[in-house]
Amino acid sequence: MVTLDMETARMVLAAQPFSVLLGARLEVFEKGRATIVVPVRENLKQQNGFLHGGVLAYAADNAVTFAAGSTLGPEVLTSGVTISYIRPASGVTLQAEAEVTYTGRRQAVCRCDLYAVAEGGARVLSAIAQGSVLAVS
Repeated sequence: MVTLDMETARMVLAAQPFSVLLGARLEVFEKGRATIVVPVRENLKQQNGFLHGGVLAYAADNAVTFAAGSTLGPEVLTSGVTISYIRPASGVTLQAEAEVTYTGRRQAVCRCDLYAVAEGGARVLSAIAQGSVLAVS
């Protein structure tokens, strides 16, 4: 099985135009774990001034897929993600921390905790997601 290192994984993220648009960064990439960070900008907020739920869903989806890819190999696709929003996200960054909870031959299941991070570093759990990822090769 082909595996990814941090540099290659960051190149994969940089090849995703939507990730580039959001300014997403891959900060952790190791076997069974990945963390995606998205800077909070005004144009990513909803009408009440909180980070839009779609941004949280994006971050969960990508963090889950990268975490799973660290165990299944680089040729993977998300097959499903569910997300529960716990409290509104506001701050300077969003951190999506995914961890593999199960890996089989062709499928991995991951959990992802999404934190809104304030300027001083305080973290608030804003959502919890679960995702399934399939190996495509």
